[in-house]
Amino acid sequence: MSRQGSIRSLPLKDWPEADRLAWEAACRPAKRLVRGGAAGHLAAVTQVDLANRYGLFLDFLFRSRRLDLGVEAGAQVIPEAIAPFIAELQARVSSVTVSRTIYKVRRAAECIARHLDFAWLAEIEKDLILLERPKEDFARDVAPERLVEAGLTLIGEAERDTKGSRLKRAMLARNGLMVALLALCPIRLRNFASLTIGQTFVSRDREWWIVLEDTKSQRPDHRPVDHLLASYIDAYLSAYRPVLIAHSPHRVDSALEPGTALGMEEVCALWLGRHGRPLTYNAVERLVIETTRMTLGVGVNPHRFRTSAATSVALHAPHSPHLGSALLQHSDPRVTQEHYVRASSLSVTGDFTALVADLRKQ
Repeated sequence: MSRQGSIRSLPLKDWPEADRLAWEAACRPAKRLVRGGAAGHLAAVTQVDLANRYGLFLDFLFRSRRLDLGVEAGAQVIPEAIAPFIAELQARVSSVTVSRTIYKVRRAAECIARHLDFAWLAEIEKDLILLERPKEDFARDVAPERLVEAGLTLIGEAERDTKGSRLKRAMLARNGLMVALLALCPIRLRNFASLTIGQTFVSRDREWWIVLEDTKSQRPDHRPVDHLLASYIDAYLSAYRPVLIAHSPHRVDSALEPGTALGMEEVCALWLGRHGRPLTYNAVERLVIETTRMTLGVGVNPHRFRTSAATSVALHAPHSPHLGSALLQHSDPRVTQEHYVRASSLSVTGDFTALVADLRKQ
């Protein structure tokens, strides 16, 4: 377990056994004729998020010497423990993060202890929501053309840094490509982090495409990557990504052929870490924030790429009222024609990247 005083989310393996077993059962997916757990219908990333917030609460109990390893699942989510937990949160995070954390602790608790009544915690949530003081959204928006420029600048630094280590240059190029690609193709982070070469990130007629079948909008999203990034993608795949693969502790020096030196997951994942392993959802999010903070002076969360794209479209392309919703794969009740839905992903990427290109020239 963590040292007394250091704050983190308690890993699932360190949870009290009753909580751990109950959470694992709650995440059990439904099968034929067998009902799943209370959290089984949730996306994997949502399950991870809820477990992370509940782990944060358990870590607080551990650090404050309140953690009881012998009680039933969810029994430690009580007013006497929640009140000081909220006080600690309020001292170190924003009011919005406080309310969202308590909301997610409650959801997790309800999943692992469905027989307990957490209505009292829902009432506390409502009070916390009234105390929220969110930052002004526009203040956090960074224009897409600035994000593209930041990403390409970082790739340029990697190319020019001939005295730096190959690994350092590879990571700089990877981070820059992440930012530039996400700026031009602002798909959801879940899909972006799991892009796979040859499956969801494919080459067609000398063009790179993002091909998504499993999306939140429940409809396919096929979009070409603007030719602006073609040479950078090729350089990443041919020169930089192999450097990351070469640093895998499981690499066989004699070969780098797919499926021989590494497992197929490592060979196909687009985004690799410094040890050649596929980057996780959280790792990609962290790298994007750190990279934008380093290059622009402000950390931009991947979700802000989507809102920034929508804002830019609204400001600079008011004559295309459906461009934003189509670009972000939002359902628009005013646009239900099948031909539009099918064609939107194919056409809007070109419209959006043309807009970004024009803005970069200004």
